[in-house]
Amino acid sequence: MKLATVAFYGFSLGLLAVGLRELLSGFEENRCSMTYMFEYPEYRRVSLPRRVARLYPAYGLYLYGEGVYAQETQALKLTGAPVLFLPGNAGSYKQARSLGSVALRKAENMEGGVHLNVFTVDFNEELVALYGGSLLRQTHFLHESIKAILRLYKHLKTPPQSVVLVGHSMGGVVARALYTLPRFNSNLVSLIITQASPHLAPVLALDPYLLDFYSAVRQKWVNQAKRLRNVTVLSVGGGYRDYQVRSGLISLPCPPGDPNKFSLVATAVPRTWVSTDHLSIVWCKELVLATVRAFFDLIDPDTRQFTDNPETKMAVLNHHFIRHPVRELGETEDTSISILDLPEAWSEVNTLRLAYSTPKEGLEKYFVFALSSRRKAYSHFYCRSNNMEMSSWVYGCVNKNGSSCVRAVDLSMGTELLPPYKVLILSLSDLSSVTHLVVSASNVNGRQFTVECEWQRQESQTVSVPVPHVLSFGLTVSDVTVNTSGLLHTIKLQHFHQVYQAFRINVASQCKAQKADRLPNVYRMNVPWFGEDSLTTASVPSVTEISGMLHTSRTDNTSDVLLQLHTAPNCQYKVSVRASLPRVLGQILRFCVPMVPVYTAVTLLLACGGQLSSILQSGRAADMSQVVGKGLQPHKVNLPVCILHILLSCSWFQEIWSTLRLPLMDALPPTTADATFHEGVLPVEEWPHLLSPLLYIFGAAVAFWGSTLLRLIIRLFSLVLAPLHRPSVSRDCGTLPVRTQLLITLCLTVIGGTMCGAFSLFAAFLLHLYRVLRLQMTVRSLSYMLNLAPRKHTEVENGTVSAESLSKSKECNGAPLLSECALQEVKDDLELHLCLSALFTLPVMLMAPSLIHWMRNLRYSAQLDPDPCWPHFVPLIIVYMLLINCNTLKLCNSKLLPMTSCLLLPLAVAMVTFSPLHLYRITYFLLVALVPLASCCLL
Repeated sequence: MKLATVAFYGFSLGLLAVGLRELLSGFEENRCSMTYMFEYPEYRRVSLPRRVARLYPAYGLYLYGEGVYAQETQALKLTGAPVLFLPGNAGSYKQARSLGSVALRKAENMEGGVHLNVFTVDFNEELVALYGGSLLRQTHFLHESIKAILRLYKHLKTPPQSVVLVGHSMGGVVARALYTLPRFNSNLVSLIITQASPHLAPVLALDPYLLDFYSAVRQKWVNQAKRLRNVTVLSVGGGYRDYQVRSGLISLPCPPGDPNKFSLVATAVPRTWVSTDHLSIVWCKELVLATVRAFFDLIDPDTRQFTDNPETKMAVLNHHFIRHPVRELGETEDTSISILDLPEAWSEVNTLRLAYSTPKEGLEKYFVFALSSRRKAYSHFYCRSNNMEMSSWVYGCVNKNGSSCVRAVDLSMGTELLPPYKVLILSLSDLSSVTHLVVSASNVNGRQFTVECEWQRQESQTVSVPVPHVLSFGLTVSDVTVNTSGLLHTIKLQHFHQVYQAFRINVASQCKAQKADRLPNVYRMNVPWFGEDSLTTASVPSVTEISGMLHTSRTDNTSDVLLQLHTAPNCQYKVSVRASLPRVLGQILRFCVPMVPVYTAVTLLLACGGQLSSILQSGRAADMSQVVGKGLQPHKVNLPVCILHILLSCSWFQEIWSTLRLPLMDALPPTTADATFHEGVLPVEEWPHLLSPLLYIFGAAVAFWGSTLLRLIIRLFSLVLAPLHRPSVSRDCGTLPVRTQLLITLCLTVIGGTMCGAFSLFAAFLLHLYRVLRLQMTVRSLSYMLNLAPRKHTEVENGTVSAESLSKSKECNGAPLLSECALQEVKDDLELHLCLSALFTLPVMLMAPSLIHWMRNLRYSAQLDPDPCWPHFVPLIIVYMLLINCNTLKLCNSKLLPMTSCLLLPLAVAMVTFSPLHLYRITYFLLVALVPLASCCLL
């Protein structure tokens, strides 16, 4: 049975490791280009008012500079447009150097002295994603920094009235939190760009301050959406390489229909098309260039400051982040294509497809396509060119007279930029007033490129393929072969709409003839309900694998994921879709990671209950690995939770639930892009409850192997510390006298109240760990002494030790210290305290972020304010200290033991019900379980 348990948990740990490997490194390599500084970066500190400096001694405001610019701005006489960078969780203010350096290089080519002044805030690299007590303090300091920045421009005739904010990670959340401040003027910030910021919900809610902060920000932006409509917010996610903040969390929780708030993933940003990890999104050159270009296009040439016009801001951001038409922003329509002097430059195309490569010498060339004969047979016109010049290239002739257009309209604004070329798809139904299409293939400068165009019937070039079931484990394959000679094919992936689905999509291309000048293939995964498109470029012929995964679930049944194949003519393409178990596990962990520590705590809690039941029934403690192995009880834990979930869908049960004033059942953050909000409450997701048995197995595997690791560490440290202690054979080794207990408890309470509660709790945990180490050393000493078995008979014959005292008996009271029974007693106490140590580790780990924050800020303040451990650290310390002296004999004689052993299962059910989104509640449930257990040592 033990071997089967080890094998089961070994297999479970293997599945967990496969999922973690896929989550952490299963996507693409980092394809971001590094940004380099051309000169040594300098950060000039901006002086703040004394009141602000005194209130926030750990924070600072800096101006970024390099070389000559740094010397010119030494006196802080600034004339540029202000941009303020906000670092995120444990982020440095020096991360602004990528944005600042690229902005300086861009300004060198600008006319009229237009440039940016990039400021950055030093938040002391605080762990605000795990400790929320500093978020409000950072928000207030940000407000003061903005006012200090604007004061630097008072000498200008037209000083800036607002500051553009760029927030990374939690810095983006702090930027949106500005509007919750009662005295904040919303006109001070009109544009916010956030990078990998978890706007929807925190990644891990380890203290209540974090959730309270999120709730206040969400309610402000939802309830006052009309007042904040002129504030433009762009949220960019990193994609699958960012395993710290999944891109579904970057969705802005705002009412639908607000045109000034939009979210997208970096893989969908034109001229970027790469996935970034959580840190590289700051320095990724492709994304930094898009941001800096947008900033310079947002500057009004008259005032040389950022425009306040919401329509202009959205047009610029749409141009650089959503759809790049390969034209200069604001360029007027070019309709001067009348070339009566060069009639030989016109060529009318009567075939269904055009493939043209320009010659080496410069030549003006225009291709004309008549619409009259194609309207009934075809629905769209497709054209692409690898000429990336910022110019118009497709026109519509309203009236054609001979060899020229009397009047033409520019259709190039519908162009979309893809990695190797630009593409334009025109719907013929939208061109009712156009008689001809004109495609420019002129290479006056002598640059060679290729133009390919064709008439398309969209229905015949669209194929629907149902994806395999997620539980097919890759054994079932859905495939389709595209044999037509078109340039664009669309494959609808039916039933692909949930985030836990993951597929390996292989596209194999074969061509009849090899051509050197053939344009490469582009495979685009288009998700209609969220800006998470991804593009893959492949040569011809080739076999390419595409990751079929989603950042958000579908909100309705009206759209499917589309796989667009921009293909080469006269080639065959075979597309096969296969479910991938490793990627499914990775997606489950990506979205359900908060459930794993909850189930780990449940397993350890039920293991402690199993240990108490063993002591109650036999008077002996069971082996820790045995009771932890039996902590996996989904039929006792998940079944009541599922029943509660079903009952809560009934109105009568909801009324009873509300009457009892019970909190809402916890749910993970939604996976839909446009989730609706009601009074700031996130909707409940159904599918995590269906996967709860698997998550329970993962949590139990972590508990089983974590407790095994704890036992090994205890044995190792006991060997190291053994020479420092005298050998002991008593079960009371490591215990504390009552007066010492009271004194230590009082001291730790005072330290926790005046300094940091997590520090006091950690000290109490170490004292209990010392008790476990002493018990381990005692077991080793007794085992060594009793290993001299042949001496027993000699001692009995000599009358040194009676034979009755050496015999084993069920009742060990009064047995000699050197006996098998005494050894068994110490082993029982050791197994009990090993279970307790594993349980005690959980509150310490959950409170570790506040302890780290306190230690890093000791030079500024000796007291942690606010302290998430207050006031429950006091009963926890008392419980830890009381249980140091606990042993199996005291528990056997306690009248509270039966009730305590029965209490742990309901607490485990309550923990799963109320803790996935509020991980800090795990400590509360453990406290409720440990208080009766500590009372058993007294009563």
